[in-house]
Amino acid sequence: MLSYAVAGVVIFLIMWAFRAARCLGDRAGPNAAAELTDMTRPVRSAITAATAAVLLLGCGGPNQHAPTAPQAASPTSVRPTAPSVSGSRPPTTVASLPGMPPPLDPHDVYAADRPNALSPVVRQDRPLVYVPNTLSNTVSIIDPRSYRIIRTIPTGRLPQHVVPSYDLRTLWVNNNNGNTLTPINPRTGQAGRPVPVTDPYNLYFTPDGRYAVVMAERKNRIDFRDPHTMRLERSLPVPCSGVNHADFSADGRTFLVSCEFSGDLLLIDSTGRQVLGHLHLPGHAMPQDVKLSPDGRIYYIADMQSGGVWLLDAHSFHRSGFLRTGAGAHGLYVSRDSRYLYVTNRGEGSISLVAFATRRVVRTWHLPGGGSPDMGGVSADGRLLWLSGRYSREVYVIDVVHWRLLHRIRVGNGPHGLCVFPQPGRYSLGHTGIFR
Repeated sequence: MLSYAVAGVVIFLIMWAFRAARCLGDRAGPNAAAELTDMTRPVRSAITAATAAVLLLGCGGPNQHAPTAPQAASPTSVRPTAPSVSGSRPPTTVASLPGMPPPLDPHDVYAADRPNALSPVVRQDRPLVYVPNTLSNTVSIIDPRSYRIIRTIPTGRLPQHVVPSYDLRTLWVNNNNGNTLTPINPRTGQAGRPVPVTDPYNLYFTPDGRYAVVMAERKNRIDFRDPHTMRLERSLPVPCSGVNHADFSADGRTFLVSCEFSGDLLLIDSTGRQVLGHLHLPGHAMPQDVKLSPDGRIYYIADMQSGGVWLLDAHSFHRSGFLRTGAGAHGLYVSRDSRYLYVTNRGEGSISLVAFATRRVVRTWHLPGGGSPDMGGVSADGRLLWLSGRYSREVYVIDVVHWRLLHRIRVGNGPHGLCVFPQPGRYSLGHTGIFR
């Protein structure tokens, strides 16, 4: 009888040791939990079915593993249950990507973007606004002082975006169907010889300046290229359709990508070697522009189909809310004081203002007479928002201090990824101007 009692005590201790290992693993994070599970696999094989049933009682009380992702504060927001993520969970990193300039403020990734804080590299560049006309195969160049077109540059077929290079010395026109990039000298506004690049729908740069990152939308891949010569160095096939917009984490080690046609979000290693996470948005989502919050905690993703912005926890890679802004939510731009996010609602001709501090939509302003506000940028002083009118063949100049439309400027057919240049910031991460 004594031997049976001893055996019972041993089994009891094994059970609680296993539970403790599981609890510690869960608290230490998904990777640590997996390692502890592997270590206890021989013990689990020896535990009976009855013991396993006891283990299912879990660790601690019912709120032990309550989600910690911040919730959207807007009364119009939706808080869906966090979905499962295929592939690896995004790693929690502390050290920044080697070679990335250190942040000016650890609590604000946009601290270098204050009004008129121009880099010495661009202080002699003439302020101009570059408008790619996708269906006219041209770029209209606008003088922001006179609000007049001063030059029209022919490009390759289907120019999508005008993108500042990492070093701020070149503007690249993404000729999507022309399979080229047209360089523009921002000091002179003159175009150079096109560079062959396959399927350049959109263009980004890693925070260390090592790679140009081409969103090859039709090819379902992301190409990592030399940022100066555009020579291909690595291709990463992606498990989604319509890969096109992105933004980088605060530490620069990863970036979040939206896939418009399949409704997916991907987390990518900045070295271009692997997909770290894969999340499918609910319904018939069509994710567009992506922007990181100033504190680096939340990704905002515009969803053209759902009419609003998804909030994604940058560390857990789980959805933490949804803000309804307006039909056709498309472009995302940060104010010069890092307090607000401008959201263009292309389908209804409006711009929404989201407060980062409260994660609420605090205002939605409609263009007088309507329009189709798409992509653009904030003026260097932060007072004006320049936007292309995708289906209206025009550009909008909006005073965001007094919220009034100042100008409608007629341009070519299908204006898209408008670029205001120069803008404050030390270096460019791409698109129409993500500066840090």
